[in-house]
Amino acid sequence: MIRSFVTLGLFASLLLSCDHDPVREEKQLPDDKVTDKVIRDQFIKANQQLMQKENDEMDYYAKSHKMPFFRTSSGIRYFVYKPSAKGDSIRDSMRVELDFEIRLLNGTLCYSSKTEGRKMVTVGHDDVESGIHKGLQYLKRGDKALLLIPSPLAHGLLGDFNKIPPQMPILCDVSVY
Repeated sequence: MIRSFVTLGLFASLLLSCDHDPVREEKQLPDDKVTDKVIRDQFIKANQQLMQKENDEMDYYAKSHKMPFFRTSSGIRYFVYKPSAKGDSIRDSMRVELDFEIRLLNGTLCYSSKTEGRKMVTVGHDDVESGIHKGLQYLKRGDKALLLIPSPLAHGLLGDFNKIPPQMPILCDVSVY
């Protein structure tokens, strides 16, 4: 009988000692909400740093080429180097024809209407970088302009899987007809 009480006591103490692990208590992970907030804050900070880097690159491009780009609230910069004397202002849903060159900020030519032909675009509706749609709305028919477009409005995190690398701002030289 005493032997069974001793065995039962040892068994109970073994169970209780297995349930209590001081090392596990010290390394206990925070709950999911705290972890999600920490991760979200890290992504926000990383994204802000990337956007600042792109803004610095685009500002450097404008300054080093001595071009008076106008900066829009969306982050697009535009410079009309040959303004139209009497062209219509471009609006959403307007159909325009473009001659274009798309380059990286280091000068690398990616696409050109010289090799791909002019592009017909319905502003705000066609499968063209959203930055081009937004930038065109600051121009008039007949303008020749440069658009500096940040990557989120160009080809974003992934690039275009062809000539434009991931997270790359682009320079578009456009003539609007």
